[in-house]
Amino acid sequence: MSLELVNQPLPSREKSEQIARAFLQEHAPDLLERMEISWIDPHDEPLTVEQNGTTQNLTLTGMKVKARNLADGRWFWVIVGADEKPMVFERDIVWISFPGKRQTEKWLHDAWLAQQKS
Repeated sequence: MSLELVNQPLPSREKSEQIARAFLQEHAPDLLERMEISWIDPHDEPLTVEQNGTTQNLTLTGMKVKARNLADGRWFWVIVGADEKPMVFERDIVWISFPGKRQTEKWLHDAWLAQQKS
């Protein structure tokens, strides 16, 4: 991820899907056969950045292609950045319908990591 992507225009839903499918074909082809796209929309990723001794909280937005693996019912997604490159890929996400949150650990999320330290 690059800070240069903050506040930049995002690719279209169609372009984001094409990029996500190409990424999956190369890195996780097992997901494509039973893939069902749930939605494609902008998604904010909060980041904590340290530069020159200063800490900043920023929001990086990408196009999230969220899908379900119909073979096992788990979720996965690719988030495509403004530069039309995948910036996040998560798979095997277990979702709890009630109360509506994920069960799987959030190792890519700064806020979740900070909670684990406390």
